[in-house]
Amino acid sequence: MNNTETKKISIKRFFSYYKPYKLLFAGDIGCALIVAATSLIFPALIRYVTNDVLPVGNATGGEDMIKKIMLAGLGMVLLLIVRALCTYFYDAKGHGMGAMMERDMRGELFAHLQKMSFSFFDGEKPGSLLTRMTTDLNMLAELCHHGPENLAVYLTEIIGSAVILMTINARLTLIIFAFLPVMVVYTLLLNKRLKKSYKKNLEMISDVNAYVEDDISGIRVVKSFANEAEEERKFGRLNHLFMLGRKMIYKDESLLYTGMDALAQLVKIALVVFGAIAITGETLDIADLITFMLYCDYLIAPIPQLSWITQQYQEGIAAFKRFTELLDMPTEEENLPNITDVRGKLEFKNVSFKYSGGTDDVLDDVSLTVNEGDYIALVGSSGVGKTTLCSLIPRFYEISSGEILIDGWNINSVSLHSLRSNIGFVQQDIYLFSGTVRENILYGKPAANDDEIINAAKHAGAHEFIMSLPNGYDTDIGHRGIKLSGGQKQRISIARVFLKNPPLLILDEATSSLDTESERQIQRSLEELAKGRTTIVIAHRLSTIKNAGRVIVLENGSISEVGSHAELLERGGEYAKLWQMQFD
Repeated sequence: MNNTETKKISIKRFFSYYKPYKLLFAGDIGCALIVAATSLIFPALIRYVTNDVLPVGNATGGEDMIKKIMLAGLGMVLLLIVRALCTYFYDAKGHGMGAMMERDMRGELFAHLQKMSFSFFDGEKPGSLLTRMTTDLNMLAELCHHGPENLAVYLTEIIGSAVILMTINARLTLIIFAFLPVMVVYTLLLNKRLKKSYKKNLEMISDVNAYVEDDISGIRVVKSFANEAEEERKFGRLNHLFMLGRKMIYKDESLLYTGMDALAQLVKIALVVFGAIAITGETLDIADLITFMLYCDYLIAPIPQLSWITQQYQEGIAAFKRFTELLDMPTEEENLPNITDVRGKLEFKNVSFKYSGGTDDVLDDVSLTVNEGDYIALVGSSGVGKTTLCSLIPRFYEISSGEILIDGWNINSVSLHSLRSNIGFVQQDIYLFSGTVRENILYGKPAANDDEIINAAKHAGAHEFIMSLPNGYDTDIGHRGIKLSGGQKQRISIARVFLKNPPLLILDEATSSLDTESERQIQRSLEELAKGRTTIVIAHRLSTIKNAGRVIVLENGSISEVGSHAELLERGGEYAKLWQMQFD
């Protein structure tokens, strides 16, 4: 596909966002054109009064002259009312249209992000994504609203005033036209520089936002290491680079507007000089010169404004490209059938996996069968692939080779929503959303009633501490549950899975943040929940999985041992070494 075809597709795609608001858009442009037309009529009425009414009135009598002047004044007032109404419409309603388009784009982008894979988020900075959803789309909305209407107004004023000026005095009009190429070339040169500056500036603000988001999220680490000054230094460097970028933009903008203003004033000087010469030669009268100067403003003044539209276009198009680049990235969504009546049999057949861009397999030719209702534990030293293996089941990552089956269904042949709806995952890295305790537990089953929520909390050993909070289940827990202890956050995350009540459970060191007594309580609850369900436990403390039906030992990305706790201890292999290390 060549560049011309690509541009056509981009333009077509851009204007597709106007489709839901085409009537409002038509009204907006219509009102903008009326405002531009009224601007051109005002000088014509002034010329009519000064050139036609006053000379005739002085010759025939004052009464008729006053009547015509009053009628001209009334016409101006009516035009003013129409202009005011149209200005209000395209300003208020047009801005509203831009806001609605921005809402649509932001909603589309947010929905798209929900469908992106774990791999995508592994490589993206949250602050950068936030910039695309806020700053970029705000610039784009400004272009959607102001771009077409301002272009309609300014082109109408330029073309209309040029035609009128030619009818008044063609020679003087040609003098103005002689300056126009200089203005256009000057504008194009400056806009070329501005285009690069705007694009770089968008990238810089993304970096700044990403750094701020990262710093705030890790503020406890910053303070624990007393590294506030180091963070200020790093941010100061980014902030300074962003400031330099903005200064370059302001410098180029100043050169553009200052140069255009100087050229516009030069045109007016030329008109005064050559107009005065024309008056002395009786080829132009004073009234026509005054009218000419008024229309000259409508011809010249929009040219710097057109350069502003060009600037807005550059910013908006840069934002639109970043917006569409993100929208065009492939998602996880597939048109696949739903997995149904899940019982919980799980099979790994020769599964291998390596991360995108990685060279070595994290998992190598893993084969494992977990029967319905089995309670198995995955153990191994840090980094052997325990969490990775479990992350492949709900397809957080895609396997490199082999296949994973649930009840005979290949997980790659079923919809992700139905697959993940049947899996409960309590992760080692706890994430709670801003809001109340109730809202966070409800995440496991949004339609649950209060009795179900309380029952889930009780099973997770969370009900007692929740009731001790200021507002019980309606207590706001702050950003990421900042008002709760680590153990309390973990219990709420476990309560979510109790509420979801899935046929297949994955517990990734689910009790690692709890004290010994709380761990015992949760362990009993988890064992009760696991009855009749397929459960995979990743354990850091081996004492918590002594009752597992089977223990799977991973070593160097492969299964090295399988057996019960007692069998593996007796065997004296890798598991026995891990057990001994925990009690040395």
